[in-house]
Order: sequence, then C-alpha cells, then structure tokens
Amino acid sequence: MKNLVDKLYETNILSKDEFIFLLENRNDEIRNYLAEKARSVSQSHFGNKLYVRGLIEFSNYCKNNCYYCGIRRGNKNCERYRLTKDEILQCCENGYELGFRTFVLQSGEDEFYSDDDIAEIVSGIKNKFPDCAVTLSLGEKSYEAYKKFFESGADRYLLRHETADNDHYKLLHPKSLSLENRKQCLYNLKDIGYQVGTGFMVGSPFQTNEHIAGDLMFIKDLNPQMVGIGPFIPHKDTMFAAEKAGTLELTTFLVSIIRLMLPSALIPATTAVGTIDVQGREKAILSGANVLMPNLSPIKVRKKYLLYDNKICTGEEAAECKNCLQSRTMSIGYEIIVDRGDYRP
Repeated sequence: MKNLVDKLYETNILSKDEFIFLLENRNDEIRNYLAEKARSVSQSHFGNKLYVRGLIEFSNYCKNNCYYCGIRRGNKNCERYRLTKDEILQCCENGYELGFRTFVLQSGEDEFYSDDDIAEIVSGIKNKFPDCAVTLSLGEKSYEAYKKFFESGADRYLLRHETADNDHYKLLHPKSLSLENRKQCLYNLKDIGYQVGTGFMVGSPFQTNEHIAGDLMFIKDLNPQMVGIGPFIPHKDTMFAAEKAGTLELTTFLVSIIRLMLPSALIPATTAVGTIDVQGREKAILSGANVLMPNLSPIKVRKKYLLYDNKICTGEEAAECKNCLQSRTMSIGYEIIVDRGDYRP
C-alpha cells in the first residue's frame, strides 16, 4: 500500500485498478501516510497559505431536476429568490473590504438571466474591482455563452462532473441531462481559456470504488486547475432523502489522492465537509486542500440556497465567517492571505 502511495507521489498517477486497490484496502496507517505526503506537496507549492473565495449564491431557480439536489425544479418546498445586479455588486463590495480578491458567482441553471445579463454582471464586477478574479458556476451553457462570459472578464468556471460513469450518471439525473454534454462543456471551457474546476460527490447513491477510480482517471485526463469534492449529503425534499451521507474519512482520503495527482491544483475544503464534521474543513486542509469559500450572499437568502440539509454558516455575517475561519486555520498552522489565488503550475 505504501508503495502505491509512493508511486502516486512520484508519478502523479496510478492505474484504475491500483486506485481501486488503494480505496478498497485503506486503513488508518495508509490514510495518515497519504495525508502526510499530500500535505508536504501542498506546502511545497503554497507554503502554509490558504486562498479564500467569496461565494455569492445569486439565484436558487433551476431548470433541471437532478435527483439529489435541494434546489431542483421539482422541489415545491424551495422558497425561490434572485439577486439583482446591484445586490451582487454590493456583495462584492462587502467582500472586497474584508480582503476577498476572488468572487464566485453561483446559481442554479436559471434562464431568467440572459447571456448578456451575466456578461454585464461580470464586466461590472471587473470594472469596479479590476484586481479581482471572477469565477462562474452556472452549469451547462453553450460554447458561445461561455465565450461571451470569458470575453466580459470571467477568469474561472466551476462545473462539477459529479460522476464520470455514464450508467451512474443516469441514476442521479433525469433523461434531459447527459454526461457526454457535461464533459463537452468542461472541454469547451478549457478550449476557451478559462481556469477550469470540476469535481464529484463522495458517497453518492449507487457509487462504487470503481466509479470513484473512474472519476480520478477523468480528472487526470481533463487536468483542471481546480478540483472540488465533497461528501454527498441528502436533502429531505429529494428522492434520496433516506440515503446515507458520504463520509469525511473517504472525502479527505480522496483530497490527498487528488493533491498527489495534481500538485498545483486549487482544492477547496468545502462547506459540505464542515457540515458533516465540525472539524471537517481543518481535516481537509491537513489532507492537502488549500482553498476556503466563505459565503458573501445576503443573510436573508442564505437558508434558501440549500443543495443539501443542515448546511453550515447560513446565519453568519461575512465578516463573522471569515474571522472564524482565520482563527480555525491559525490553530492548525495555516494563514488566510489576501490574494486572487491564481493557478500557478
């Protein structure tokens, strides 16, 4: 087992069968050894510095009906909202004063905002805060739309593939969505010039170690600048309400693997890991993660953007949240810095 970890450390890749073997035979000793290797790689590239992104969840309307998602179109219990351009800019202004230099605009796939509207919002942010990066996470769009957003100033785009196995994908999504199109979107984004982020749910319904190994192989092939993974957490208003959540143990194990696969990648310690374990984000950082994403959305809408149940930090002011994260990260020997946090291969 240690030989496999050493091989991954030295070559940045294993075969699919080797990944499966590592997943199936992991234990505390190998988990600690892997995390130690991942931490050393992360620190050699980034030192003890952590980057923050200010998350702005500007709409919870979505045209899709993904089976696991709390803001799915079919959820009649979801109280919907949309932020205006001025409200989004106000979130950025608040974040800028707190030291944020990257803003992540995330929404459901909401057709209320035209491509021109999104481009106008992006250019408005870049004009007001030219030293900041803008990341979009708006789902599947056309090549032309992605290009328009990029030309208006968007720097990065997050689009988690969720699972790289077609049969598994069909068990999680309605027929209107296809894995083929989702992957094509990711390759389109890379072609246009974005810094691209992808990722998947850990412990999602029907997921096997073979599926996870396939996800790792896909990520290596895509070679994204960012990888966001988090545990599956059920939402009470979905068909998977009674399913078990993914575990922190497997999530942090995979964070370490991804750090060794992609030494320069930007890997967040997600809100989801903090939701399933009070020390989840710290444990993810100690496993190789180097990004945190505090919420800059207005408090009045935070509880409405619930992809899963029991999401943390829905009642905290942005300053409160950032100060809390600063003290938490200092306690494990890391520091949050004021920086765009660009990908540096």
